[in-house]
Amino acid sequence: MSLINTVYKLYNKRLLTELDYSSQDPFPFQEATFRYLTEHAVNTVFGKDHKLAEIKNIETFQQRIPLYSYNRIEPYIQRCLKGEENVLWDKPVQWFALSSGTSSAKSKFIPMNRENLQFCHYKGMLTILSSYVRTFPKSRLFLGRSLTLGGNRHIDKSINTSCCYGDLSAFLLINTPLLARMFTTPTKKIGLIPDFEYKIELVSKLIAHQNLVSFSGVPSWNLILMRKVLEITGKENLSELWPNMELFMHGGISFEPYRVHYKTLFPAPNMHYLETYNASEGFFAFQTDLNDPGLQLLPNVSVFYEFIPLDKLEAAQNGSYTRFLTMDNVEKDKPYAMVISTNSGLWRYLIGDTVRFTGLYPHKIRITGRTKLFINAFGEELMIENAERALVHTCEVTGASVHEYTVAPVFMDTQQKGTHQWLIEFESIPADLEAFTRILDRSLMDQNSDYEAKRLDTGTMDMPRVNVMKKGSFYRWMALNDKLGGQNKVPRLWSTRQYAEDLLKINEGL
Repeated sequence: MSLINTVYKLYNKRLLTELDYSSQDPFPFQEATFRYLTEHAVNTVFGKDHKLAEIKNIETFQQRIPLYSYNRIEPYIQRCLKGEENVLWDKPVQWFALSSGTSSAKSKFIPMNRENLQFCHYKGMLTILSSYVRTFPKSRLFLGRSLTLGGNRHIDKSINTSCCYGDLSAFLLINTPLLARMFTTPTKKIGLIPDFEYKIELVSKLIAHQNLVSFSGVPSWNLILMRKVLEITGKENLSELWPNMELFMHGGISFEPYRVHYKTLFPAPNMHYLETYNASEGFFAFQTDLNDPGLQLLPNVSVFYEFIPLDKLEAAQNGSYTRFLTMDNVEKDKPYAMVISTNSGLWRYLIGDTVRFTGLYPHKIRITGRTKLFINAFGEELMIENAERALVHTCEVTGASVHEYTVAPVFMDTQQKGTHQWLIEFESIPADLEAFTRILDRSLMDQNSDYEAKRLDTGTMDMPRVNVMKKGSFYRWMALNDKLGGQNKVPRLWSTRQYAEDLLKINEGL
């Protein structure tokens, strides 16, 4: 083990001790987190509205505090946005991380504060690094620079002067400790550039002359950057350019469609890929064993977790089901909707992700999807509500009408960017299909800021493709899959191409 790795391990010995103890028994950490959260919220607006001072245990908390979607908690967040203090948490809210995917708003404003950054986001990242260095004691992770490619949305103070909003990555960057900046790239000045294409240009030229040892972020964005570096350097692969490169910490979207491209870019045998579960709402889990795809849930990062059996979600939302599970009574291989309470002031918040536990003690999860239909192949987080509204608007403008449709991603490869493929069986076909596609694309951008960013700012996605399906193609697909009648429905959005490919084959045969 190198001297710097030894020093780092000793510095973070407490994190590794907590990780080990929480692996054996996570619930004492969760009980302590529950007490910490409720004590800080007793005298807030939310705490007084829900009489948190009277709640002494988790069971009462679950019975008295309703589940909160973003729409439901938004009135409290709006008060925070206007500068009112002590609304959801007893410390000042200084930042709001933008995140898309609500049913009534283009963007969610997720409150953040210094405690949340320190004891959730940064603690999670430090735990990852400590765990990785312990696993690979000969790691050269601290002998070069680590790249973080942030998002495109800049920090904005247009709501009020006491707080600002933007990408989570921007807030993590501006608050990075001075010592850590010695090991990171790009500089804060470059990292906060809002023009993503310009930033890619600058970053690619910068890192082409640096000793990169790791990078992190969303696979699709980083793939664009890495291909740009390959282009300007003329190297056969990036292992040739960065012989000490050893780690990509990825998250946000599924890595599997991109794995083959990264293996081509980094053919060196010492290249590792580590998945994280880090969202605007908090840092929740990471891959402790690179041979095991399960992500270890962190019970000690100021997040209190609850889990709802997926088949009971609707009943839980209307209040008729209250048997919520915690980390001490979940079961393996059962689907759950995840609920969080955090030190940013999110209370019993339905984050929208569905998970299943692949292991217990340590508790490891896989993210299995969303509580609503969605596509998130490139970080666009296209929700069914976005798609439905955009399609309705497009039909109104063009005079078209739709009988059935489904949407699937077309994953990027060496020749093309990613996009969405809309398979539509029209009742009335639009007179100008190209105009229909342009209007649909624009309407999707109006509905969803993450989709807009991937289309216009990051260059990740091309305009969608619309395939006109023959009459009866969806009916035939339903019949072949024994889905005629009853409550069976065509899957509107799907994160793989399974249904799209089957439908296209049926369409060819009609």
